[in-house]
Amino acid sequence: MLDIKIIREHEEVVRQGLAARGAPTDFLDAVVADDRQRRALVTEVETLKNQRNTVSKQIGVLKSKGQDTTETQKAMREVGDLINQKDAEVRDLEARLKDNLLRIPNLPHSSLPVGLDASANVVVRTFGAPRTFAFQPKGHVDVGERLGIFDFARAARMTGSGFPLFLGMGAKLQRALIQFMLDLHVSEHGYTEMLPPFVVNTASMIGTGQLPKMAEDMYHATDDLWLIPTAEVPVTNYYRDDIIDRPLPVYMTAYTPCFRREAGSAGKETRGIIRVHQFDKVEMVKFVEPSTSYAELETLLANAEDVLKRLNLHYRVLSLCTGDISFAAAKCYDIELWAPGQNAWLEVSSCSNFESFQARRANIRYRRPDGKVDFVHTLNGSGVALARLVVAILENGQEADGSVTLPDAIVPYMGGVRRLEAGGVIG
Repeated sequence: MLDIKIIREHEEVVRQGLAARGAPTDFLDAVVADDRQRRALVTEVETLKNQRNTVSKQIGVLKSKGQDTTETQKAMREVGDLINQKDAEVRDLEARLKDNLLRIPNLPHSSLPVGLDASANVVVRTFGAPRTFAFQPKGHVDVGERLGIFDFARAARMTGSGFPLFLGMGAKLQRALIQFMLDLHVSEHGYTEMLPPFVVNTASMIGTGQLPKMAEDMYHATDDLWLIPTAEVPVTNYYRDDIIDRPLPVYMTAYTPCFRREAGSAGKETRGIIRVHQFDKVEMVKFVEPSTSYAELETLLANAEDVLKRLNLHYRVLSLCTGDISFAAAKCYDIELWAPGQNAWLEVSSCSNFESFQARRANIRYRRPDGKVDFVHTLNGSGVALARLVVAILENGQEADGSVTLPDAIVPYMGGVRRLEAGGVIG
C-alpha cells in the first residue's frame, strides 16, 4: 500500500508511476478526493469539539452563579449530535479511503525499462547454451508418459483438468528437487526453513497484495480461508502486525504446494504441467532495512540462479518493464528456463523487491538504529518453481531411446539414480 503522505505531497509523481505501468487512475482519483474531504471533516469536527469544550466550561461557571443554562445545554447537545454524525462520516470515509488505497499498485522503481507489456522486458544475462540434439526433441508430456511418471487422465477424473499427478520416479523427482533446493538455501545461502500452513485468512492475502485485486485467481475456501497461491503469503505474514525483534536482514525459505485458478490464462497452453492449478514451489523471503533492499534483491536473484547453475540448465534473466511487473512489486527479475521440446522459454522464478508496499499493508515494522519504528522492506523470489523445472529437466535431459539423464546435483537426492527410463531406472 502506498503511503498517503506520498500521494498528498507527490501526487504527480504517483500519477506518472501509474502511467508507466499502464494502470488506471480511478482509485487514485477517489483516494485524493476522499482524503481531501476527510481532512476537511476532521478539521470541522475538531472545531466543534473545541467549541463544545469551551462552552461546557462556561456552563459550569454560569451554573455556579445560579444562572439558567437550559438553552445553552440544549444547543451543546445538538452540537454533540452533529459531532457524532461527522465522526461517522469520517469513519466511512476512512474505510473507503483504505479500500481504494489497497487497489492502487506499487510504483515502479526508476531503474525499470519503460513499457506497457512483456515486449519491453530486457534480457540481463544468460547462462549456458541450448543443448544440440541429434534427434527431434519431444515435449515433456510425451517424454513423461513414456516413462510412466505422469497420469493426467486419472488426475482429471479425481479432481479436474489442470491438476497434475506424478507417479513413481516422477514423484521422487519432485521430492528430490524440493529437498535439494531447501538444503541449498538453508545450508549455503543462510535462510531459515519454515513449514507454514497451506491456507491463510483474508488479512494475510491483503497483506501481501493478492487481495482484493486478484481474488478471481485464488481458491477461496470456507470460514474466511484461502488456499495459498505461493509460500510468499504465509511466510511474509509471519511478522504481520509485529515489530521484528531480531537484527535485520531476516531470510526465510519454505516449500509449499501452490494453488491458482489461472483465471486469466484462456487461450494459453494447458497440456501437461506448464500451466496448472496446483504446483510445488520453494520460496525465499527477505525482511531487510530500506537502505539495503536493492542490494538484497541482487543476492536474492543470485540465490535463485544458483539452483539452476547447479542443475546445469540453460536460462536467462529478464528485467521486467514497468507494465509487466506484479501489482505489489517495485522491481522484478524473471528467470526463464529453455525448454527445447516446447521451443520456448518458461518462467521458473520471479525475484521482487516490494519496498515498504507489503509491510505497510501487513504492518510489519522494525526498530531503526535511532530507536524509531519504521516499515521494513520485503522481498521474495521463487527458488525455484516446479513443475516447469521438471519440464526443463525432462526435455533437456531426454535421450534418443526415450530415457532421461538427470543433472548430477540431484543424483544423491534420487538415491544414486542417474537416468530415468521406461519400466525402470539405470543407476
